[in-house]
Amino acid sequence: MNPAARATPAPLAGVRIVTIAQNVPGPVAVARLVAEGATAVKVEPPWGDPLASMCRLWYDELHAGIEVRHIDLKSAAGARALDVLLAEADVFVSGHRPSALARLGLDPPAVARRFPGLRCLAVVGDTAHPEDAGHDLTYQATAGLLGETLPATLLADLMGAAQACTSVLLLLRDPPGSTRYVGLFDGLHGLTAPTRHGLTGPGGALGGGRPEYGVYETLEGRVAVAALEPHFRARLYEGLRLPDDGDLGIALRERTAIEWERWAAGRDIPMAAVRTVHPSTSIGAIGDTETRK
Repeated sequence: MNPAARATPAPLAGVRIVTIAQNVPGPVAVARLVAEGATAVKVEPPWGDPLASMCRLWYDELHAGIEVRHIDLKSAAGARALDVLLAEADVFVSGHRPSALARLGLDPPAVARRFPGLRCLAVVGDTAHPEDAGHDLTYQATAGLLGETLPATLLADLMGAAQACTSVLLLLRDPPGSTRYVGLFDGLHGLTAPTRHGLTGPGGALGGGRPEYGVYETLEGRVAVAALEPHFRARLYEGLRLPDDGDLGIALRERTAIEWERWAAGRDIPMAAVRTVHPSTSIGAIGDTETRK
């Protein structure tokens, strides 16, 4: 490593964060900010963050390098302990409904009055209806993103976390005492745009309307084909020795998904075996097709 590069301070070095946000969006956002040099203290209730009991491995990953304190914020002593932390912080991150924050005396106006130099990020479910109960599953259902099974990932939570990171960076440019809000449901609006505009809906160009962009059964497993550009499409059909209107579905049943992936890589064609993410497996280590579990 270049010695000069080691001496360069991290982008968020010196930024101090206090967070009471639990579950997924807040912890993911704060972990990303800490990775860029910020320091963070997380205050959890005495019984801890629910994520720790649901998925300890991920919880530990997200809280590496973060000081965790268990404090009862409903008690006078707990409120005083949080005040000490907030007095030294630059950003306060919450993930509660407005009424819950108000009961704790931690709603943004109250925090701004007591700590005029502090900036607040409030993560809520839906900025239009911040008091409504919800979680990632209900937000995906309302947005029309839920299929026949439980979702493979937490789209609303992770999109919200990304927006929370951006909002903290913007807050640091805002005047002291500023507040920004992030809604988990709000973040799904951009994700639904391809369907709303007919691109990925049934029969759309990326929704089954073009054979060179789809998922096909093979001799073993499934393969995703994305030969959209004319040169990719030409290589695909030429390599398979198919006429322009030839049936890809029949041709792709002649080999396994992994074999097709290797075949395509040698011809510079976008094609990949459909894989399943197994618990405790990093993306870079995934190597099995969905049929090889």
